[in-house]
Amino acid sequence: MTQLVSARRLSKSYGNFKALDSIDFSIAEGRIVGLIGPNGAGKTTALKAILGLTHFDGELEVLGLDPRSQRHEVMQQVCFIADVAVLPRWMRVHQALSLLETVHPRFDRVKAEDFLARTDVRMQSKISALSKGMVTQLHLALVMAIDARLLVLDEPTLGLDILFRKEFYRALLNDYFDGKRTILITTHQVEEIEHLLTDLMFVNHGRLVLDMPMDELETRYTEVSARPEQADALRQLGPLDEQQSFGRTVMLFEDRPRDSLIEFGELRTPSITDLFVAKMKVSRK
Repeated sequence: MTQLVSARRLSKSYGNFKALDSIDFSIAEGRIVGLIGPNGAGKTTALKAILGLTHFDGELEVLGLDPRSQRHEVMQQVCFIADVAVLPRWMRVHQALSLLETVHPRFDRVKAEDFLARTDVRMQSKISALSKGMVTQLHLALVMAIDARLLVLDEPTLGLDILFRKEFYRALLNDYFDGKRTILITTHQVEEIEHLLTDLMFVNHGRLVLDMPMDELETRYTEVSARPEQADALRQLGPLDEQQSFGRTVMLFEDRPRDSLIEFGELRTPSITDLFVAKMKVSRK
């Protein structure tokens, strides 16, 4: 499997604050990776390193290149969408397409126009007159029309209503992702991307606290909604986390066979949100 991104001992400090603390990870071709963490955990710093926007220590290869010294070559095959669009507000939509057609050799104007034709964004509109959702649609159209191998999304739907958010991810899957391109997403709206992801990475305090394929979630993690009379006995098995829900005790277990838990109550696979909360608690200890 081809690795598009490979990091070894990746570190970044701001004075005494370690934004990234010697982390190792890799991202393979054709994957959709969720990079999840609380504010200040190191997510954006990791993205900036991948995009060649910040100095770092350690080793990092993106598409076989060093983003510190070969950023121009990296960005020929990488696209980026942030929560704050950087398109000039005085520009009209058709001018944005013309500009990108001029500066990026992999941009397909026809593809961008086809995508925008299915939205309310009009070619003569000024970007300053577009809603935040429309600006995001324009940004997505520009990015999807570039033949890039890696798409990096940093809180791409922040501030959008639920209709725009769902349309954004629908377009991403149906019009962009082809099984060969790779997508790296950071977001706080974890529940909205859970069904998209092939891989999951949790980061906290600059350290990677979880890195696994989504298809391992069911086999590695189990939530037990314990019967009241079984709670104390179940607790002796060492749950990763415990919480109360509708009068029942819910415990989360890691790497424990399900057949050893079935007698204690109802079993289910935890959501990404539940797993994230549990891992963050453990990483703070």
